[in-house]
Amino acid sequence: MKVTIKYFASIREALGHGNEQRETAATTLALLRDELLAASPAHAASLARGKSVRMALNQVMSDESAALSEGCEVAFFPPVTGG
Repeated sequence: MKVTIKYFASIREALGHGNEQRETAATTLALLRDELLAASPAHAASLARGKSVRMALNQVMSDESAALSEGCEVAFFPPVTGG
């Protein structure tokens, strides 16, 4: 299935781009994250399991068990603080 992935803040900076379209066999956010971890060293460093990474599915904060669907939008971003 095809999904749109958006990256924010330090993740975007590390990857050098803010979004991408991706064909994936992943059925959940966890499986997509695993797929991305294997995509490149930059993905592996930015999305590592030991890092606090927040995820949203179709603009709703979600945990890794959330199911993906054709054409969905996934966002990854680090925890942020406001001032």
